[in-house]
Amino acid sequence: MSKTGKSAVVLLSGGQDSTTCLYWAKKHFEKVYAIGFRYGQRHEFEVELAQKIAEQASVPYVIHEIQTLKKLSRNSLTNSDIAMDAEKPADSLPNTFVPGRNMIFLNYAAVYAYSLGVHNIVTGVSQADYSGYPDCRNTFIKSVNASLNLAMDYEFEIHTPLMWCDKEAVWQLADELGVFDIVRTQTLTCYNGVPADGCGHCPACTLRAKGLEKYLRKKQ
Repeated sequence: MSKTGKSAVVLLSGGQDSTTCLYWAKKHFEKVYAIGFRYGQRHEFEVELAQKIAEQASVPYVIHEIQTLKKLSRNSLTNSDIAMDAEKPADSLPNTFVPGRNMIFLNYAAVYAYSLGVHNIVTGVSQADYSGYPDCRNTFIKSVNASLNLAMDYEFEIHTPLMWCDKEAVWQLADELGVFDIVRTQTLTCYNGVPADGCGHCPACTLRAKGLEKYLRKKQ
């Protein structure tokens, strides 16, 4: 799978995508580590769920505090006084977008990987079925991968197993990895902080539910 070693660091938030990626990494690498963040998100319960998921997967999990993100930007994921966009506005990014978040997370993950002598980083971003976030695009990942290699004079390889997967395909992958029930019942994707199937009406829940419905219908 990788030209750069047999270990990987996975960015694990406790959601559907990152949990699927954790188990994807366990299949493809001999040793897996995970990293998560408290960045002032509304629902830090996701970190507790991620800890349980990592423990269940027998993967070491470290959590870093990045509270400055909340102070630097106004968005509905870190500011509870901002009403969440029900759908992506036609003329702007959704207000659930946290500027710089994925770049910061990948920088932290790279420093952690470097300290461990690990070259592979796994993240669950997707361009196929996303909310319009520019830092989920393949071009961004390739760019930050090159920048990290230059910044540390070290060969990182960022893996994005979900880059071209819609949510139906993510459910299918979780099933193929044998963790469908874990992903469905133990993860938190909901923007309103409701685990498993979530609140049912926020953008994240809507996307997740549509993908699940399509996948279950295809399996019949």
